[in-house]
Amino acid sequence: MNLRRRAREEAEVESSSMNDIMFFLMLFFLIASTLANPNVIKIMLPKAKTTSTIQTKPLILTVKFDERDETKSSIQYFIDNEKTPLPIQEIESRLIAARDNFFDPENPENRMNVVLRLDRNLTVQQMVDVMEIGANLGIRMVLATDKSRK
Repeated sequence: MNLRRRAREEAEVESSSMNDIMFFLMLFFLIASTLANPNVIKIMLPKAKTTSTIQTKPLILTVKFDERDETKSSIQYFIDNEKTPLPIQEIESRLIAARDNFFDPENPENRMNVVLRLDRNLTVQQMVDVMEIGANLGIRMVLATDKSRK
């Protein structure tokens, strides 16, 4: 008669497919977070201690400085989320068209807001050149900044 106890089998959890699942989740969240960013043109904004937000949906004008080319043509202009840069001559006509679409005859005091996302490597004169276009058209220009971490 065999009275020895049998070796008890322990429960195991197979985790070999867990690596694949985690990889696909990580890939999904990386792609989703990239698409969720509305400002796809990467620039370094200047720092400010205080910031505020605008309640209406503004037009975004991004001015990027291409560090590879140090000439005046190295400045690129983008309106909203367009991928192709615009020449400076076309910026004024695009702002005029946007201003005319924005105008509300019931509230003539309400002016269009343009958020300027200027690269911090631009000179003050280059910033003034862009802001002068808005001032001539009667458009309120607001400078976007990053809140400082201090």
